[in-house]
Amino acid sequence: MFDSLLGLFSTDLAIDLGTANTLVYVRNQGIVVNEPSVVAIAKSEGSQRVLAVGAEAKQMLGKTPGNIVAIRPMRDGVIADFTITEAMLRYFITKIHNRRHFVRSRLIISVPAGITNVERKAVREAAENAGVREVWLIEQPMAAAIGSGLPVCEARGNMIVDIGGGTTDVAVVSMAGMVTNVTLKVAGDRMDEAIINYVRRQHNMMIGERTAEQIKIKLGSVWTPASPEDELLPMDMKGRDLITGVPKSIKLTAPEVREAMSDCARGILDAVKTTLEQTPPELSADISDRGIVLAGGGAYIRGLDTMLSNEVGIPVFVAEEPLLAVVKGAGMVLEDLDRYRGILM
Repeated sequence: MFDSLLGLFSTDLAIDLGTANTLVYVRNQGIVVNEPSVVAIAKSEGSQRVLAVGAEAKQMLGKTPGNIVAIRPMRDGVIADFTITEAMLRYFITKIHNRRHFVRSRLIISVPAGITNVERKAVREAAENAGVREVWLIEQPMAAAIGSGLPVCEARGNMIVDIGGGTTDVAVVSMAGMVTNVTLKVAGDRMDEAIINYVRRQHNMMIGERTAEQIKIKLGSVWTPASPEDELLPMDMKGRDLITGVPKSIKLTAPEVREAMSDCARGILDAVKTTLEQTPPELSADISDRGIVLAGGGAYIRGLDTMLSNEVGIPVFVAEEPLLAVVKGAGMVLEDLDRYRGILM
């Protein structure tokens, strides 16, 4: 009875707590928050306070004075800074509840498939400390499969490749469970690092994380187009010359970015092949017929679907709104807990 009364005054949530972005789904409303997972902190005499969260904080990355630091509290899909993650969750939850602190939500939060028990406990405690009364965890590839419209409860094989900011989860799902899965820490952040390292090595120039991300979005590809006319135009890029120390500008081409990202693409391909090798024959036949679905922000990388399809000989499709697949799937579970409760942790 008491739990039922609490439900009347709470707002149940589903959160995709990603390395790059945090998305929040509110029951009966849909997605209401989609902001970068960044927190700006002001430090003074052993204390610290939150200055900004989300998009406003991301604008400060690499541009803050000594007493202010912009932090990404999630790394490789898990909590790297517990206190800051808790503050970020509290900010988003309070924002949704219009600062009604007495409201205590029930929450479904997504986690990478390869998360350890210690990391799982940290996520749960951060959510509880942020003001949530009941926490369930859902593995990101399962949520992505549901959000991509795959029939995960049926006795047939569905393969999902969820490429986020910190991790790539590759999984085969059947009968509301993961039959086999591979999680690797090669995803959007690693691609940004690869671009930074390439520019430093080939052009003696240092660029920041935000610039590398912009290059990845504008020029990023992993497959050479069939026609030279389809090649993306070069991009003007500014940074610091490592030899003279002064600002420098160069033109970066799409083939250069493709070379920089080649190792990351190969890592994702190897994970897909490993998962297929571990898949039972009957489910392999289903996947061969139905294809592989790409989700997450990494699904937008040009040519990734073509490369995977050509290398493994199976059709590859990009989910509708791949960046939203995980939070949409978690939201669908939230809306129909009776049906999906068995897949929650």
